[in-house]
Amino acid sequence: MSTLAEQAESADSVERTEVANGYRAGRTLPLRVELMRQLKRRRTLIMGAILAALPFVLVVAFAIGGQPEGREGRVTLMDTATASGANFAAVNLFVSAGFLLVIPVALFCGDTVASEAGWSSLRYLLAAPVPRARLLWSKLVVALGLSLAAMVLLPVVALLVGSVAYGWGPLEIPTGGALSAGTAAQRLVVVIAFIFASQLVTAGLAFWLSTKTDAPLGAVGGAVGLTIVGNVLDAVTALGDWRHFLPAHWQFAWADAVQPTPEWGGMIQGTAVSVTYALILFALAFRGFARKDVVS
Repeated sequence: MSTLAEQAESADSVERTEVANGYRAGRTLPLRVELMRQLKRRRTLIMGAILAALPFVLVVAFAIGGQPEGREGRVTLMDTATASGANFAAVNLFVSAGFLLVIPVALFCGDTVASEAGWSSLRYLLAAPVPRARLLWSKLVVALGLSLAAMVLLPVVALLVGSVAYGWGPLEIPTGGALSAGTAAQRLVVVIAFIFASQLVTAGLAFWLSTKTDAPLGAVGGAVGLTIVGNVLDAVTALGDWRHFLPAHWQFAWADAVQPTPEWGGMIQGTAVSVTYALILFALAFRGFARKDVVS
């Protein structure tokens, strides 16, 4: 009768003979391969074109409608849109952070695994063999990278377009004062970083749903829909302090970064809430997919 050690050694030798020579699980589905696959997809090109076109649409709107003016003696960020390129970039982020920038995050993260299942190519990827954790990791990193690129593309194009249309100058603050062009650019980087962090909840939700369904539209639509529900709940003032646990409650906390003296409290709380939810959703996605019976 063989000992347990002999049985384990025999199993290891059989496993080594079944694995192709030179096979490394960590080298399967390289990030650059997955990135090139996603960049060539039509939905990526269309989403990039929409985000790049928004600043031009706003410039035309201001040209037709005239200079924005304060209402009832109050001056808002929108009213300073044509003051400089920095103001125009900040306004583009303001009008898009609540919904438009949610779309690429939900699209890129929700279309990851579900699209492969919809094309009936998921089981072939796993039979390559690509370990399940490696598959999810590669797709998640690329999806988050494309989401960040979308958030960078919009303000960069807006800053260039706004500087040409309205000039390169300081960022005028609605409450009074101004930030130099260099300081404004640095603050806009902070704003983009916070918006990306605040959208991690949508990313986690879309990614988790993508591992649960074979329909990409269901994962993307579900993430967008639940994000909208969060915005609606945040508008219910009767919830009181419970709204502080909603990521939507902090989505415009980045406005505190474009003040003469920035306030970081709201952004720190918003980032903590968003990252916490996102980590839980990512963990659920990996755990569930590891046990999923893949048939498509």
